[in-house]
Amino acid sequence: MRLGLAQMDMIWEDKETNYQKAEQYIIEGKEKGVEFLLFPEMSMTGFSMHVERIGEAKEAPVTRDYFCALAKKYGMYIGIGYVERKENKRGRNRYAILSPEGEVLCDYAKIHPFTYGREGEYYDGGDALSFCMVEDCCVSPLICYDLRFPEVFQAASRKADMIVVPASWPEARMDAWEIFLKARALENQCIMVGINRVGMGGKIPYVGKSMAVDAEGKALGGPFLGEGLFTVDVDTASVKNAREVFPTKKDRKDYVYRMLGIE
Repeated sequence: MRLGLAQMDMIWEDKETNYQKAEQYIIEGKEKGVEFLLFPEMSMTGFSMHVERIGEAKEAPVTRDYFCALAKKYGMYIGIGYVERKENKRGRNRYAILSPEGEVLCDYAKIHPFTYGREGEYYDGGDALSFCMVEDCCVSPLICYDLRFPEVFQAASRKADMIVVPASWPEARMDAWEIFLKARALENQCIMVGINRVGMGGKIPYVGKSMAVDAEGKALGGPFLGEGLFTVDVDTASVKNAREVFPTKKDRKDYVYRMLGIE
């Protein structure tokens, strides 16, 4: 499967301009044979706490619906992030995966709001994982700060062959980003794909370093620097092979972990 990682410098809280920019990435991806194109966290606004400005109705979120139409127009799987505005005026940080037919395959709400960055003051965390099939590959999206919590990755990888992590991961903590992506791939024996933004967002610098890692913790592509669309070819069948050759998942003792208070 050919992935497209849209390492985008989005214009702060300017959806209309970013929609146009994103479509150019999709057109470029189509020309490069991309089958599954992924955008970073809060793809069309940047990592903003202004829910009242950027939030969208749960029933018909504008950004998700807009990209459903583009997914169908260009015949491509697309991963897109947006903000849901709840009735209590708080938000949920969401990421949807869309089919080439323009259907919503899954729509995940970020479980762990980033307290250090005050996200928890404005956004409520989700309480469920989300899965979908992209061709013959089971995919689960998680978002940015989730990467620091290995428990959800163990849970997701019981089903998922590939976990995608759209992010707004700042330059100041980039060493941790690469370590976490490789560790989560290795310990869960799955393909990990991190999609980060570049540029300035809310006065915070981002440098990208999007990358894909195989089930043995080895980089398949990246980390990439600079703005642009980067392609990576992944062999999803390699996950099954890695788990058969070195079956660590079969050696897990979940009942013991529960006795120890590890959920």
